[in-house]
Amino acid sequence: MTALNPVHKKDNLRLLRRALRLTQKEFIERFLSLPDGTPSMSIATLSNLEAKDGPRLNEVILTVSENLGIDSMLFSMPSEKFAEEIYMQLPDNAGREIVGGSAKKGNINQLLKRLTMYFAEQLFEKRLKKGDKIESDRVLAAKLGVGRSAIREALKVLDVLGMIDIRPGQGTYVSNNEANFFIIPLSWSLFLNGSQIDSIVEVRNLLEVKAAALAAKCRDEESLNKLYDISHRIHTAYIEKDFKEFLNADLEFHICIAECSGNQVIYSMIQTISNLMRHVSGSGMVDERQLQEIYDEHQKIYGLILASDAKGASEAMQEHLDKSVGRYNYR
Repeated sequence: MTALNPVHKKDNLRLLRRALRLTQKEFIERFLSLPDGTPSMSIATLSNLEAKDGPRLNEVILTVSENLGIDSMLFSMPSEKFAEEIYMQLPDNAGREIVGGSAKKGNINQLLKRLTMYFAEQLFEKRLKKGDKIESDRVLAAKLGVGRSAIREALKVLDVLGMIDIRPGQGTYVSNNEANFFIIPLSWSLFLNGSQIDSIVEVRNLLEVKAAALAAKCRDEESLNKLYDISHRIHTAYIEKDFKEFLNADLEFHICIAECSGNQVIYSMIQTISNLMRHVSGSGMVDERQLQEIYDEHQKIYGLILASDAKGASEAMQEHLDKSVGRYNYR
């Protein structure tokens, strides 16, 4: 028999509200309103009950349980067991349809965002850490108020992105690189909003200028050697007038500078944006004059990074980006 503990009540109240996909305001309107429609408590009070407990918690649980026709003792179960029970016991008119089938109507991208933010919150609150096993798809479906099939599909995407590790026959685990939960959703959102090119370019430019300044302080020989190799490729492609190779090395040059910055978030974001821009932009390389301009600008940036001139490197990068505006046509 599952052990009961009242300490779980506040967490399970919040879990139930989320399973029903109700905001705190909607939850109050549905379950905690007087006969004349006046709310019996404020949003702030409900928020405090969900976060810290309080003298009215039992009153709310009894009211909600009676309304839904469920046993109020369920709220004293550990949250994982509560989620399983609530999934099975919610009557159709109280939200079973919402819990079990809404994902077909929803957007998979929205579910990905909700799921990653849920895991990130667990990591922030130290309820999860890298390598930990996560809840079953049934529990996650109940907590997020979607169907299990949608959860399984979303988890597959997160597995491909490297945020989780699905091990057949064993379960699903948090990636050993827990930082992925904070970096990847941010980068992934750029692809989901790929039509906002102007805004994305603005973000990229800000990051690239900062990356150049940080790269000038880099002391990692391996990263600097990689930057040298790419610069040499650019030089060779320039001499041979190999436009395709020049453009490929140009892209790698910017990504490598981000890597030399030592900031994993900047590196991940610039890498993602660069890959996105490769799909939505035209090269704009129409003559040898532009080839020479870009070559000269790259050489200047590279030289200032090697000279450990952070201010000069950032200014040279800004100049390069400003001049690049006319070289690329975004569609």
